[in-house]
Amino acid sequence: MAIALSADQICAALGGEVRARGVDGHPLRAVIDSREAGSGDIFFGLRGASADGGAHGADALAAGAWGVVVGPGHAQELEGGWAFEVADPLTALGSLARAWRRALGAKVVGVTGSVGKTSVKDITRALIPGAVHASPENFNTEIGLPLTILSAPEGTDVLVLEMAMRGVGQIAELAEIAEPDVAVITNVGPVHVELLGSVEAIAAVKAEILAGLPADGAAVVPVDAGMLDPHLQGVPRLIRFGGDGDVRVASSTRRGRATEALIVTPAGEQLFAFGFSEAYNLTNALAAIGAGVALGVEPAELAARTSEIGFSRLRGEHLVLGDRVTLVNDSYNANPVSMRAALDHLASLEAESRIAVLGEMAELGEGAAEFHAEVGRHARTLGIDSVIGVGETARAYGPDELVGTPEEAAELLAGRVEPGDTILVKGSRSAAMDGVAEALGPLLGGGGV
Repeated sequence: MAIALSADQICAALGGEVRARGVDGHPLRAVIDSREAGSGDIFFGLRGASADGGAHGADALAAGAWGVVVGPGHAQELEGGWAFEVADPLTALGSLARAWRRALGAKVVGVTGSVGKTSVKDITRALIPGAVHASPENFNTEIGLPLTILSAPEGTDVLVLEMAMRGVGQIAELAEIAEPDVAVITNVGPVHVELLGSVEAIAAVKAEILAGLPADGAAVVPVDAGMLDPHLQGVPRLIRFGGDGDVRVASSTRRGRATEALIVTPAGEQLFAFGFSEAYNLTNALAAIGAGVALGVEPAELAARTSEIGFSRLRGEHLVLGDRVTLVNDSYNANPVSMRAALDHLASLEAESRIAVLGEMAELGEGAAEFHAEVGRHARTLGIDSVIGVGETARAYGPDELVGTPEEAAELLAGRVEPGDTILVKGSRSAAMDGVAEALGPLLGGGGV
């Protein structure tokens, strides 16, 4: 694998100046940690809140790096490889990624949304044939996305890139780097309300991915797009999924941990056999199928690859602990939309008793207490047998019991669960709910998907 651009091409893409010359050839990969730099790498000395990575350019070159990209004041007396001085290494990282994206000539699917973007990315990567390169885990920021592009090997046919949002303009920035041909917006919900102030504002930010679509591009959006709808005017091609949309489920049958679904697409009907049973993942699959159809892939080709689907960690993992106790570990993150979907799935599972262990949902702003209370009411409506809250904020769920930490929740569960019980563990990343699963496994013994 190599970033097959010459030093002159790289310098032009970076918008910088050469301060030291190295050997001919190409860098093998891009890194942002000088401690990880090795032979053939190009190191970007990013500026952080408390440290400037540019100060470690010499260390990277000493470790065998092909070259370094550093800000003003850090390129003096560097030797042993290429040294490029730029105004801002982070901007330069994105610029080089865009140059490599263009050199690859690959089609790009950009995936954003309030909920499900990582799972949609995972399914899309699996279903699309050919040489597909995708964001690992959640490499979806202004650092992770460029690094993902720069790690794509020559011959890549399709890039599937996840795009996260932390503020106005960030999706636009990522889209400017990735230049997506297909933009997938999974949904718009009350996520990051504390940051942006309203769901309307969230919709506007998610819609930034649409601005740069090419004339032959496409947007894949929910059939009930809600506050996203005003932003869909002028989209070159619109594919709606779910409900009575362009990509929809005609019929489906769930068999244990699997689902068989007849799916209607603009290119015809096709039977799909999925190795999951969650209703929300079937919706995620519709979005992924929409992306595949937008790229011109025949539905039969997509259906032939469902066995390749694998999800990133902590996203609905089913583990068996001890004596037939099932743990649904969905602890990566949570918001009102994903929490309701996870509870719906829990309620649909065969179990002696269904237990929901819920941590806080973060960044919900002034309405946080009511959002939590509504989730608690939803759990009651579904008939969930027991709700255990973790942390003071979780009191708003109206739980049957409240504990202070994930470890305390694990201890409580260990003394209570019986064979045949199923436990859902979910909460925002800041709640560290994966600690419940980590602590409960040794207490109950055993474990496996």
